[in-house]
Amino acid sequence: MALTSLNDAQKQQLLAVAKQAIEHGLATGRPLPINLADYPSELQERRATFVTLHKNRQLRGCIGKLEARKPLVVDIAENAYSAAFHDPRFLPLERAELTDLNIHLSILSPAEPMTFSSEQDLLKQLKPGVDGLILTAGHRRGTFLPSVWEQLPEPGQFLRHLKQKSGLPADYWSDQVKVYRYWAESVC
Repeated sequence: MALTSLNDAQKQQLLAVAKQAIEHGLATGRPLPINLADYPSELQERRATFVTLHKNRQLRGCIGKLEARKPLVVDIAENAYSAAFHDPRFLPLERAELTDLNIHLSILSPAEPMTFSSEQDLLKQLKPGVDGLILTAGHRRGTFLPSVWEQLPEPGQFLRHLKQKSGLPADYWSDQVKVYRYWAESVC
């Protein structure tokens, strides 16, 4: 399925929805209701998204979904609300933090399975700065968005940290490892 690329006005509309969702959450303690009829068809397509919040260049919340289950604008609103108030790594966002908050949206492509014969073969196929990865091994699973390459620019380092995020040792390897690749349209 070909995914629609968003124009600048639609991207700005999504950023505004994310901000409104956070402000609505601060005012009411509830997610922002979305009326799909208020948005163009491109923002109604089912898309998977992540919303990442930074305060003073430090991570302040990140929530998203890897599978497209909801209309894009709804997914952005829900993930913005959850990133601000329900990321288990952080206390709920407070109103005073709004002025220093940066919102980053990642709109994901569907994940595609990668085929590789070894860890070295996998590393050779990775595209730094482009690929988002989902790694699974048994019941363990983790993902890194393409933006994580900014902090971990070397493929071996990226993969080692992803294994650790998945709850595996950094040097873990098994024939049971599965990796899926996706791309993200970045909006900030």
